[in-house]
Amino acid sequence: MFDKRIHIRTYAIATARLVIAALFLVASARAQDADAKTTPAKQEPEEVRTVFLKNITEQHDLNDVTTDLRNVLNRAKIYAVASQNAITVRATAEDMLEAQKLIADIDRPKKVYRVTFTITESDAGKKSGVQRYAMIVTGDNKSYVKLGNRVPIVTGSVDKDNSSPMTQVQYVDIGINIETSVSGAALRTKVEQSTLADEKSNVGIQDPLIKQITLEGTSTFTPGKAVALGSIDIPGTTRHQDIEFVAELVL
Repeated sequence: MFDKRIHIRTYAIATARLVIAALFLVASARAQDADAKTTPAKQEPEEVRTVFLKNITEQHDLNDVTTDLRNVLNRAKIYAVASQNAITVRATAEDMLEAQKLIADIDRPKKVYRVTFTITESDAGKKSGVQRYAMIVTGDNKSYVKLGNRVPIVTGSVDKDNSSPMTQVQYVDIGINIETSVSGAALRTKVEQSTLADEKSNVGIQDPLIKQITLEGTSTFTPGKAVALGSIDIPGTTRHQDIEFVAELVL
């Protein structure tokens, strides 16, 4: 009987020790989890670099590159330096390498085209003349051709102190005006032609009547192949114009 009591007591002590040990382990694990949550994660070292873009010509180009980097590299800090066409990046070594790869992929030389416009005029079905205008176009930058005369138009007169009146004159450009730019495989074009009509305006005895034709649109093209922009019948005459262009890759 005495041995049985000793055995039960020993078993109870051992069980109590196991329970205490288990509680200690649980408390220790909870303490470690709490320490892990409160201890900030170790940050990777960062570096700062400034990359100068070689092929940026417009402000919106720099903005596009900056936006692309910020969207891809969320942890990095990206700053655009417009006056230097440069981007400063503060990031980890891994993100910095990714930023340099992205910039190299985006900052490529823009294609340069020689665009030739041909205006073929006919009268009563017979060709009467051909005009050609050529310009160099780079990327989204606009190029212009303006050819013609500046015609004075009297807009009014001012009488100061009962002296001889001073005539007010405004000049209007008469001739041809072509505006164009290239975006990828598309050419944006605006062609304006203006001429002086034989008849006069009813507004003023000296005011000329100006006839104007505008052709504006966007056309896809293949380098070296002619593309028709449009055909125009000159109102009140038997004259007709066909306008086309050819874009040739220069660089």
